[in-house]
Amino acid sequence: MRRRQQPPLPKRHGLDPARLRLPEDGQWASLRDHLVERLPRVDPARIDAMLAAGEIVDLDGPLAPDSPYVPGGAVWFHRDLPDETEVPFEIGIVHRDDDILVIDKPHFLATIPRGQHILQTALVRLRNDLDLPDLIPAHRLDRVTAGLLLFVVNPARRGAYQTMFHRKTVRKEYEAIAPYDPGLALPRTVRSRIIKEKQVLAAFEVDGEPNAETEVELLEHRDGLGRYRLRPHTGRTHQLRLHMNSLGVPILGDDFYPVITDKPVDDYTRPLQLLAASLEFTDPVTGAPRRFETRRALRAWTDLPGWSESAVE
Repeated sequence: MRRRQQPPLPKRHGLDPARLRLPEDGQWASLRDHLVERLPRVDPARIDAMLAAGEIVDLDGPLAPDSPYVPGGAVWFHRDLPDETEVPFEIGIVHRDDDILVIDKPHFLATIPRGQHILQTALVRLRNDLDLPDLIPAHRLDRVTAGLLLFVVNPARRGAYQTMFHRKTVRKEYEAIAPYDPGLALPRTVRSRIIKEKQVLAAFEVDGEPNAETEVELLEHRDGLGRYRLRPHTGRTHQLRLHMNSLGVPILGDDFYPVITDKPVDDYTRPLQLLAASLEFTDPVTGAPRRFETRRALRAWTDLPGWSESAVE
């Protein structure tokens, strides 16, 4: 396996620098000309400033404003960060050892940096707060889903733990609060074909060979609501939300299904009532059985008015 090239810049805010590979067939007169064309969303004046400050480097060090274009080379730099609204909820630590870290992620916190969520993500927060610069997630949760997330602390163990999730050998259980339908026969296994297209917010179900499977069980019900246990056997985007919606009982607080609603990114009211409640697996390093359970609870079940009106986790 080819070893990943180590960047010549240190992490900043817990983030690796961006790496740009320069095309072999490039004909630009200078590196600056290429960067202006390659990065159309960056003001050319900002590129000039970064070059002047020595903030764009190759393996030999900072590159000057008049540096020539080198076909097949590579450069590194730290991207400017977007303005972010703080996600005012704490990350719970469930377990930590030399190899793994298991957390209880709050609602509204993304797992990894992406788009407008960079510093306000579980990965960056944990790298900084726990001084774990090499931390990496073994899997992911949607930003709006709360509950258990497993991270790998020891870089040498990344493949072992990430492979568990790729091979679907981790037994996962979720809890959800949704309307109660007395005519809905449960438990049952829901199977469908789910498609998620790039640049389209919501996933959707189509005819064809199923690629998503979820066991749905009603645990209890009262006052028109049900508390459900969901066991996914696959990991398609928005799978649990789509399957609950397809049964006619969409999860409370779902802003995508059945209808997309335009909710501001800093609106922390009515969190999606979906919780990653447990993770169970045979440890790929030690061979020991492992089971972790969330310490969170879904508020709509015990305090529906409070869930509707408050942003408190």
